[in-house]
Amino acid sequence: MRTQVAIIGAGPAGLLLGQLLHHYGIDNVVLERKSGEYVLGRIRAGVLEQGTVDLLEEVGVAARLHREGLVHDGIELAFGGARHRIDMKTATGGKTVTIYGQTEVTHDLMDARSAAGRTTVYEAADVTIHDFDTDRPRVRYTKDGVAHDLDCDFIAGCDGFHGVCRPSIPADALKTFERVYPFGWLGILSETPPVSPELIYANHERGFALCSMRSLHRSRYYVQCSLDDHIDQWPDDRFWDELKHRLDDEAVAHLVTGPSIEKSIAPLRSFVAEPMRFGRLFLAGDAAHIVPPTGAKGLNLATSDVHYLSQALREFYAEKSSAGLDDYSRRALARVWKAERFSWWMTSILHRFPDTDGFSARIQHAELDYLVGSQAATTSLSENYVGLPF
Repeated sequence: MRTQVAIIGAGPAGLLLGQLLHHYGIDNVVLERKSGEYVLGRIRAGVLEQGTVDLLEEVGVAARLHREGLVHDGIELAFGGARHRIDMKTATGGKTVTIYGQTEVTHDLMDARSAAGRTTVYEAADVTIHDFDTDRPRVRYTKDGVAHDLDCDFIAGCDGFHGVCRPSIPADALKTFERVYPFGWLGILSETPPVSPELIYANHERGFALCSMRSLHRSRYYVQCSLDDHIDQWPDDRFWDELKHRLDDEAVAHLVTGPSIEKSIAPLRSFVAEPMRFGRLFLAGDAAHIVPPTGAKGLNLATSDVHYLSQALREFYAEKSSAGLDDYSRRALARVWKAERFSWWMTSILHRFPDTDGFSARIQHAELDYLVGSQAATTSLSENYVGLPF
């Protein structure tokens, strides 16, 4: 089999890249080691920047998003027993974010790809990439016990942090940067109405908490926890009690509890691999970088990567120019590092660290107090949260 672009990974990054390339008339094949059902079962992010929504509109997969997604004009910061609203729409001249689950984005992209007749190979086992430092790269995989070769012009590694693409690059050709945080997020999903119309980010002496949502009837809540904790140590009643401790009185009064339909503990890390290109292999999304979820940037960074990459590939095939491909890593990383900075900053002002003493806690409170009282600081947070321009 032959294609122009082989895309490894059928998460939102790979599927959106495939749809953009289809939109531009560029042939592509997507390979995914898991089943489609498994991919749709992964519970992930749900805050979409305006740029992400615009890309989904461009490829014609935003109709359900606009019907079911929740447009948010701001967020709330809770500290010192009170809540303070950040009006992002006013601060940014009209920009907003949309609450729409990553699972739903993936579902919409899967449907669009199927309707377009593009090839996606699920349960592709033993995927390996070869000769990507030449002009004749290829991908090998096994499907139903049969070995296959996929010849291509380029390989897009959209296969996540634990995928095969980044480790296939010679170690001396990559530089990695990492910070592992000394805590995790315990998250639950429940069929309950959200406690507030907008997200609440809470700084509390017991630890960080986040009140989020997936719809008007489904809520997503998080509390900071120890990396040594296990799910079986957190029955639902304990989770709800702990969340109430970290929220203000008004939020507690409006909180509707119920049985969890999903529960998980996620460690937090910042990670960047440079460069994001080696020969004819291009990394995108979590294959190249990870951010702590505090800034709601993971999925949105993946979409900006595939925006840059799709534009570069379009230029290559339409104009016979490799300038965009040559500049892909620099352009993508410039935005990645700004998002890394913002996510690190949000994490640092909202969480309790093991070395947080009285002085550090007062500094956090002072920064938050300045943030909600300064138009300049509010604008800075808002510009980053709704998404910096591509």
